[in-house]
Amino acid sequence: MSGLPTVDSHLHLWRLGRSRYGWLDSVPELKRDFTAAQARTELDAAGVAEAILVQADDALEDTGFLLETAAAEPWIRGVVGWIQLDSPARAGAQLDRWLESDKFCGVRHLVHDDPRDGFLALAPVRESLSLLAAAGLPFDVPDAFPRHLGAAADLAGALPELTVVVDHLGKPPLTDPDAMARWRRELTVCADRPNTVAKLSGLHIPGAEYNASALAPVFHAALELFGPERLMYGGDWPVSVLSGGYQQTWRVLKDLIATLSPAEQDDVLAATAHRVYGRSTVA
Repeated sequence: MSGLPTVDSHLHLWRLGRSRYGWLDSVPELKRDFTAAQARTELDAAGVAEAILVQADDALEDTGFLLETAAAEPWIRGVVGWIQLDSPARAGAQLDRWLESDKFCGVRHLVHDDPRDGFLALAPVRESLSLLAAAGLPFDVPDAFPRHLGAAADLAGALPELTVVVDHLGKPPLTDPDAMARWRRELTVCADRPNTVAKLSGLHIPGAEYNASALAPVFHAALELFGPERLMYGGDWPVSVLSGGYQQTWRVLKDLIATLSPAEQDDVLAATAHRVYGRSTVA
């Protein structure tokens, strides 16, 4: 595998007493604390050296918890947190606060849970995201398909200085051929923007098999559209607990990534994450 220490670009932790995590009401299997110690055990078993923590609640409390945890754990390379994007004044103040931590490395908003289909095109949101671009911070877009993948491409075109990260390849609808054709079209437009990158993560799709053969078409589509230098590995733990856990997720993606050249593996397993989430954490 990669000659560089592997970075998991998409790992969650949460503590129920620290933030609301309302979406967990619909997944009771995950409605419990998931700790840094548990995550480190999973990463060690897979041989993964470092991780980027990603917010799981659109709340300041969640981001504060993640940054506190990152400050105590050297293996946590950075934190993708939350700011109130639809209020530029608040977003700017919150961004200034989070930037006091050298591990704050990006922003995400749970657009798939937001009732506003046009969220990414709202003028206040664009203004706030321009603050991210000025600070050199990327913006993660989760579960973009079907509501927000086209909007992510529009956003990347409107703010070319902003790095737009498509989490989970936009969530390809693997069991629906017609929807897959639309996903491929919209992902192509997104990848045509040079300031977009994507994560090989979160590909456990309800009703679809999860193995190297089943995922090969979307893996090769991602390689064709983005190239390995704009792709990064993510384990999406503990959401992956619903579908076999970290080790199964890692084995399947590792088998696919192992088909690449050593330099390409370095990109997907470490170098892209270093570039996208670098700030002062890059050695």
